[in-house]
Amino acid sequence: MELHQLVYFVAVAEEGGFTRAAQRLRIAQPGVSAQVKRLERELGQALFDRSGRAVRLTAAGEAVLPYARAALQAVDGAREAVAALAGLARGRVAIGAVTSHDVDLPGLLAGFHERHPGIEVTLVEDSTERLVAGLLDGRLDAAVIAYGPLPGGLGVHVVTDEAIDAAVWDGHELAGRESVALAELRDRPLVCLPRGSGIRAILDSACAAAGFAPKVVFEAGSPGVLADLALRRLGIAIVPSSISRHRAGLRALRITDPALRGRLGLAWRLAGPAGPAAAAWLAHARARL
Repeated sequence: MELHQLVYFVAVAEEGGFTRAAQRLRIAQPGVSAQVKRLERELGQALFDRSGRAVRLTAAGEAVLPYARAALQAVDGAREAVAALAGLARGRVAIGAVTSHDVDLPGLLAGFHERHPGIEVTLVEDSTERLVAGLLDGRLDAAVIAYGPLPGGLGVHVVTDEAIDAAVWDGHELAGRESVALAELRDRPLVCLPRGSGIRAILDSACAAAGFAPKVVFEAGSPGVLADLALRRLGIAIVPSSISRHRAGLRALRITDPALRGRLGLAWRLAGPAGPAAAAWLAHARARL
């Protein structure tokens, strides 16, 4: 019994005739008939009743059909398993990350490489805006992004979720307060992450809803640098609370009306095939974050 004989047999059964089965399989009809006859000789039973205009399964054919389908499904499963192993042996994964983040990417990459040494991993740093674009168009398999509302078409594993503060230096006129309304930051010099970053997008959106544009006088790619700029009295730093509340010399004010929150997460594209290598990376990263 050969595999292609089972393929032909199932096709004839599903199509209800040898001609339609041949068209589906894109081979000559006599070839289908010959191989099914060989299968019948091997089994010692007729699988089809050919006496009428329509070809119908015999009792033997009815009995054999589920086993033939199961055999073909098993073969497909074996092929998929081999393809997955081949993908893990010599696959590729493209990963992105915002410039400043709290994820131990070196540790994640080292652990992944130890488990899958044959997979080639590339890593790029960029703004959240460009990383999201790379995820959606398929250039990236996964990325660590900073975000407010989650962009459509993406899944995310949340890593951090914290308030966004306004950080001022000792002696600033707001230093004695616990909070500041967003509207009070109008026309005040601010230092913030550049456009395209998650926190900047949250700030710009909230200010636009309040009817003004933030007065950003300095931009830097790292929240730590923003804190240093505030300590130098160059502007009020718009930073995560984990930065503002752990830097000597800074006073953290919780932004209210509305409260602003920033999130850091591992994101991936929901639609489209990821491939075995990318799937392995996502499973590895999510299990350790």
